[in-house]
Amino acid sequence: MATLVGGPSAVQQATAEVQKICDEVKHHAEEKAGKKFAAFIAKSFTTQVVSGTNYFIKVNVGGEEFVHLRVHKSLPHSGEKLQLHSIQTSKTQQDLIEYF
Repeated sequence: MATLVGGPSAVQQATAEVQKICDEVKHHAEEKAGKKFAAFIAKSFTTQVVSGTNYFIKVNVGGEEFVHLRVHKSLPHSGEKLQLHSIQTSKTQQDLIEYF
């Protein structure tokens, strides 16, 4: 099935690029969640092309605990850094990555 313009991509296994994005926003994710994470390992993700790219990333934060991140990566010409828009905590390995 084709992806709709502006719609989310299919879920994919995390790549080195996605892990790098997670590494860059980890501090902000910990601030928003109000706690430090024992681990921060990207497991899977989906993207949405807007004026840049929204990444929806499932991250293992230790043991069986996961969080979902929504990170915006601006278009290259804007010169802006990655922005963590939101985080969903108390997720599991089985929880689907959905728009939030």
